[in-house]
Amino acid sequence: MTTPAPEFPLVLGLDTFGDLTDDDTGHRLSHAQTIRDVVEEGVLAEQVGVDFFGIGEHHTDDFPMPAADVVLSAIAARTSRIRLGSAVTVLSSDDPVRVFQRYSTLNAVSGGRAEVILGRGSSIDSFPLFGYDLADYEDLFEEKTNLFAELLKGGPVTWKGKTRAALHDQDVVPHTESGPFPAWIGVGGSPQSVVRAAYYGFSLMLAIIGGSPARFEPFSKLFRQALRQLDRPPLPVGVHSPGHVAATDEQARAEFWPHYREMIRRMSETRGFAVPTEESFAYEVGPHGALYVGSPDTVAEKIAANLTLLGANRFDLKYGMGGLSHETLMTAIELYGTQVIPRVRELQAQEAAIRQ
Repeated sequence: MTTPAPEFPLVLGLDTFGDLTDDDTGHRLSHAQTIRDVVEEGVLAEQVGVDFFGIGEHHTDDFPMPAADVVLSAIAARTSRIRLGSAVTVLSSDDPVRVFQRYSTLNAVSGGRAEVILGRGSSIDSFPLFGYDLADYEDLFEEKTNLFAELLKGGPVTWKGKTRAALHDQDVVPHTESGPFPAWIGVGGSPQSVVRAAYYGFSLMLAIIGGSPARFEPFSKLFRQALRQLDRPPLPVGVHSPGHVAATDEQARAEFWPHYREMIRRMSETRGFAVPTEESFAYEVGPHGALYVGSPDTVAEKIAANLTLLGANRFDLKYGMGGLSHETLMTAIELYGTQVIPRVRELQAQEAAIRQ
């Protein structure tokens, strides 16, 4: 059994895609109101003890979050402790220089609390929007990751590639005050991406959105093996998975299930996902599935078990689902911060004591 690396602190965060929410009467809210609500959710997350708040980049009517860094800056202005970052930034369809500038600006605004999670994009809406060819999917991410790694080193950058203009001893501002901000690569199933994270010295975020988390255990091992072979120091491993917290298992599942089913049904039309059944949903919310839906104790026990299984020191719950109300999400955030997080820390401390 894999166990978390002791050299890294336990981090328990929340992620959102800015899913469009409904009001109490079931009417869909505007994009603008949804964005304002996410700011309030991020502020509450700090108040209840959450370690990290992330916003994933999307460009659709269901997820109107194309400028996560702007929303994170609004949260930064009203908080002082919680770390803030992307979850993820679709680097393939962006300019690495602009991504670096936006998040180094967020790092300045927040007093050094910024992070960035880079991904190729499981949602491909940004590619046609910004004029990129999906045939270049792999090459775009590889080359842009290479440039981003150079930018994080600080100092003037000299770089040449095929996806953007070359840089010749270019000073890229703003400079960070105390070294590079943390950078991660989000991995949804590609061993090549795991090795890429190790090669560039980025932390590994395992995006587990379906099926058994156990199938990702080889990725954690591959990451650590690659770091050793590259003579790099150990780096953190995190897990990002969807879920919902309510007072009881029954309430959490009843609130989440109809909206989850409808969201996956709509996505299946363009992405080929299987439409969930009540049986498949029961598996996913059970101990061996990828959904963390239930009471605080149920969710905490599942998080703790999979942190140990995957050798991870961080878990980010992707909360929310289109159609849930802002009030429901605020309750879920409060339960996560005040009950789930303390229970996970308690269970992890017990696990550490047993190992000793």
